[in-house]
Amino acid sequence: MPGRSPTRLAFAATDRPEAQQALQRLTALYGGCSPDEAEVIVALGGDGFMLETLHRNIGSAKPIYGMNRGSVGFLMNDYVEDDLPARIAVAERAVIHPLSMRAHDQHGEDHHALAINEVSLLRQTRQTAKLRVTIDSKVRLQELVCDGALVATPAGSTAYNLSAHGPIIPLTAQVLALTPISAFRPRRWRGALLPHTAKVVFEVLESDKRPVSAVADNFEVRHVCEVHVEENREISLTMLFDAGHTLEERVLAEQFSA
Repeated sequence: MPGRSPTRLAFAATDRPEAQQALQRLTALYGGCSPDEAEVIVALGGDGFMLETLHRNIGSAKPIYGMNRGSVGFLMNDYVEDDLPARIAVAERAVIHPLSMRAHDQHGEDHHALAINEVSLLRQTRQTAKLRVTIDSKVRLQELVCDGALVATPAGSTAYNLSAHGPIIPLTAQVLALTPISAFRPRRWRGALLPHTAKVVFEVLESDKRPVSAVADNFEVRHVCEVHVEENREISLTMLFDAGHTLEERVLAEQFSA
């Protein structure tokens, strides 16, 4: 696609008034087609809607160009109506790989989901969670007492992971962040950087007394006993960013922000 202006654009928007107004204006200016027929999907909203759009189109491999019509726009381009096909033609690509989560619950059922940002385990009650953490078949933490823990992709390292004081990861680093959420024991453990090939297993200790949920982006499983997380290199997702405002640049700049 680079070098040629796409002629078939599919527009998707949140329910917010500003996003719906943008949808009407852009459709009037450039037409619109179904996602199946489109060369590029244009998402109008915030970061949450970008994640929804990526999930919705995981099987299509269509590049997605976002424009900010929401509250948070880290994954979005500025909203500009002029010369949209030409801007998309010279946009730079960010290719990311999601995490695969397999969660086994107390009823003996397995649940599978993909996460573009992170897989997080969270306590369900006032009781702290107790987790055993295994990396590539080797137990690394016999007991982590905490509010929860998460595994974040580089693209998701500036989201929940950063709020939990996890590291910001450049997109090309090929590592994942393993970050505790309010760790009580070991009190000084602040997490780890893992190779992107790592297979992480969380075992929930005392799961009846200390129930834990597992969340892959916006997909939640309650009362889990064991959760497996690993990067899925078979799936590639492509986001488009205006020249000079790439996701890689944004992730780097975030490390120097006040």
